Amino acid sequence: MRNYGDFQFTSESVSEGHPDKVSDRISDTVLDAYLAADPEARVACETLCTTNRVILAGEVRGPASITQDLLIDRAREAIKDIGYEQEGFSWKTAEITSLLHAQSADIAVGVDSAGDKDEGAGDQGIMFGFATRETEHLMPAPLFYAQTILEKIRDYRKSGDARGVGLLPDAKSQVTLRYVDGKPVGATSVVISTQHIEGMRQNTIREMLREVVREVLPEGWMCPEDEFYVNPTGNFVIGGPDGDAGLTGRKIIVDTYGGAAPHGGGAFSGKDPTKVDRSAAYAARYLAKNVVASGLADRCTLQVSYAIGVSKPLSVYVDLDGTGKDIDEAKLGNVLREVMDLSPRGIRRHLRLNRPIYAKTAAYGHFGRVPDPALDNFTWEQTDLVDALRGAFNR
Repeated sequence: MRNYGDFQFTSESVSEGHPDKVSDRISDTVLDAYLAADPEARVACETLCTTNRVILAGEVRGPASITQDLLIDRAREAIKDIGYEQEGFSWKTAEITSLLHAQSADIAVGVDSAGDKDEGAGDQGIMFGFATRETEHLMPAPLFYAQTILEKIRDYRKSGDARGVGLLPDAKSQVTLRYVDGKPVGATSVVISTQHIEGMRQNTIREMLREVVREVLPEGWMCPEDEFYVNPTGNFVIGGPDGDAGLTGRKIIVDTYGGAAPHGGGAFSGKDPTKVDRSAAYAARYLAKNVVASGLADRCTLQVSYAIGVSKPLSVYVDLDGTGKDIDEAKLGNVLREVMDLSPRGIRRHLRLNRPIYAKTAAYGHFGRVPDPALDNFTWEQTDLVDALRGAFNR
């Protein structure tokens, strides 16, 4: 998104009750169950959700204590926590089937470490990390506000606040911001579609959500009234997996940077951290965020690439988008390799990824989140490399 003039940029988000996000949540719940029992467990879990039906598929390797019945119970608990107790999709009555099977021996040979052999990447691929000074969390502003709007709606819905009464779990948001000289200055349009109970008036929903948006956006940023769209097609009573099928991994742009930066193509949810689709994308965000937090640049895009069974990254590419403070990007790429071991095992150890921390990542973005010290989660959002990066460039 190299454009330092005047322009508009749009990002969207979806709530935890969106059918694809229900699938992501269940897949990550399965992952957490395995990692809680064995930090070295292997999981690649895909979930399909439709009308009162959930199907788990994929491959796993872990202790026998993680039974199919236990995973079905955990999936049911996840659906309950999201808030689905409707005729067409309910945590009580949904039929849940687990078709998970043992991990391929061919993949295990390439990935596992043995003797002096280092642990290889779980697959080939390219992963991107990004950070920008547009928000305090160093995330692109359109996505940040789209995500935050839906988080607020969720909080009000679950707490019983007047701003959430009558709203149901499925929701989407879209925020368009106007940029002047490359910096966001206000919203030109906001779109929110939210599931609601039967008989709720659209004007009532509109008034409720207007207050939420005003609370989230900076003062003076609210879009014109005729560009504020709430449930544009009218009633939205039938939603979630009853309204549309959901699949794991279909919201990768929502999960990352809202289209403001490249994406390697791999999804995150349901994958254990030996899969570099996930762990290396987290590492790339971590490094890009530390570059921006250190003051070396205002924007940073980072790409890393891997081959299955090979431990070292094949390449590390850095693009500061013209915002580097007299920084040589090639040198920065070498420095980043020095301050962090980018092998799959090195990433897992540095970011402490072999723990059951993933269910909370499944909705509202994997990046830009605030770590909870008690849970030691979202470790890739920490900025503990700032001093090392500044020292490498005598700053």
